[in-house]
Amino acid sequence: MTTDTTTGAASGDRGKPGPGRDTLRPPDPIVPGTSSQERQAIAEQYGLRPMGVRPPLGRYVRDVSSRWAFIRVLGTATAYSKNQNNYLGQLWAVLNPLLNAIVYVLIFGVLLKATRGLENAIAFITIGTFLYRFFEQSVHAGSRSIAQKSNLIRSLHFPRAVLPIAQVVSLLTTLVPALLVMLAIVLLSGLLPTYASVQVTWSWLLLPALVALLWIFNTGIAFVVARAVAITPDLDNILGFILRLVMYGSGVIFPVTHYVDNLPESVQGWVGPILEYQPIGVFLYLGRSILTQEPTMPHEPWMWAWAVGWAIVAFIAGFIIFWRGEERYGRD
Repeated sequence: MTTDTTTGAASGDRGKPGPGRDTLRPPDPIVPGTSSQERQAIAEQYGLRPMGVRPPLGRYVRDVSSRWAFIRVLGTATAYSKNQNNYLGQLWAVLNPLLNAIVYVLIFGVLLKATRGLENAIAFITIGTFLYRFFEQSVHAGSRSIAQKSNLIRSLHFPRAVLPIAQVVSLLTTLVPALLVMLAIVLLSGLLPTYASVQVTWSWLLLPALVALLWIFNTGIAFVVARAVAITPDLDNILGFILRLVMYGSGVIFPVTHYVDNLPESVQGWVGPILEYQPIGVFLYLGRSILTQEPTMPHEPWMWAWAVGWAIVAFIAGFIIFWRGEERYGRD
């Protein structure tokens, strides 16, 4: 019996199973003539999945939920890199909504008196500006989530829904310090003459719940615009005009319901409810009702039902709409 100088084993023992030999043996190659069913079975055996094919909805949901760590890291990295080249850095996350609030208070609250009938116009405009900016930025970030990560999409295999979610998560991380500034402005506004004081009440504890619902709603809208802009990039140029229309129609800087009375009687009956119960109007109403004591905005529990409904419907519908275009992202 001769000895194999390469393996150190007897040539007669070659091919015989030995300790650990089965576990180290590579998978059998797919030889020519293998049927498609056999190829699929081999791929499933070793956890391989086809590229460019939309997976079933249930498996897609599991894939997205299993990547929460990746979503969190990508979101925080995006939030940090956004202003790192500016001198003031992350301070702009607070300065941008603050400056917007100051401009709107001066123009609409002081000069135009558009907030007449309100006891504290500063608190009204500040809450509307800070909360609406979160929605506005989420829409813009969602619309660019696919185009800005095209290299990542072509390099790695992962559910593309991760990208819009991570974009909204990044905005949520910068919203927290901005909300603290918003609360400070609301409290201090009550110290100024001619403005009603604002008291800290138990309802302030509901602010995190409101932000959570708004985050869920924003993510759903981000799904929708992400798919729309990925398929038709020109839509990104129209979003700014749409968001401006939503801002003026949602009472961000003045109470739009006060102007319904000036409309013809034939349209007052349906325009008023639309303005009051459309999603952004609902979220802004809740924010103002839980933080201020405006007589025209009492705390109504049934408005929470509207907020929960809008958040759930937007998220589920947006997720399904985005999932249906999964195989096209990064290829168009």
